[in-house]
Amino acid sequence: MTQLLTVNTENPQPRSLARAGELLRDGAVIAFPTDSCYALGCHLGDKEALDRLRLIREIDERHHLTLMCRDLSDIAKYARVDNSQYRLLKAVTPGSYVFILEATKELPRRVMHPKRKTIGLRVPDHPVARALLSELGEPLLTSTLLLPGEDEPLTEGWQIQEALEGRVELVLDGGHCGTEPTTVIDLTDAVPVLVRAGRGALSPFGF
Repeated sequence: MTQLLTVNTENPQPRSLARAGELLRDGAVIAFPTDSCYALGCHLGDKEALDRLRLIREIDERHHLTLMCRDLSDIAKYARVDNSQYRLLKAVTPGSYVFILEATKELPRRVMHPKRKTIGLRVPDHPVARALLSELGEPLLTSTLLLPGEDEPLTEGWQIQEALEGRVELVLDGGHCGTEPTTVIDLTDAVPVLVRAGRGALSPFGF
C-alpha cells in the first residue's frame, strides 16, 4: 500500500519528514516534490531499492541517476570538482540543475554510468526536498518521476499515488508541482556541454 502524506511546501511538517526518512532507511522508494518536478528517491546504499526505482522508470544502468545533495560539500565528496567547476556550481546552486561529473570512489559502482564512471548531482531549491535531505543527513539517489510512455512527469500527489500504488511506499504530497525537468549540464570536459534544456536558466553557462 502506498501512503500519501500532505506536506506544507513552505514549512514541511517534521513528523512527515521523519516518516519519509525512516522508510528510506528501511529500503523504500518514495516520491516527493522538487523545484523542477516530482522525483523518485531511494537510499544511496540500497541495491534492491535502486533496482525497483529503475524498474518503475524502465531505465537501465546507462541512464544517469541523480544524487541529490544538501550542499556543495556533499557534491565534492561524491564527484571530482576542480576550482573552475566549483565556482560555477557555487554561482548556480541551489537550483534546477543536474551536473554530470566524474564520480569518486565514495560512490557505489552500481549507481555510476557503467562506461563513463559519472553521476548526475544536484542541490535542489525546494523546501520539501531540502528538508528531506536534512532529515536524512546524507544525499538521496533520485530520478525524475517520468513514467514509461508519458511525455510529462505527473504533477499531483494523488495522481502519483494512483499510478504507483504498491510500487512506492510513500508519496510526499506538496500539491501541484511543475512539469519542466531540470537543465542537465555535462561538466566532464573543459567546456560545459548542454545535455538537456530545462527549468534552470542557460545564461550562466553561455549557451
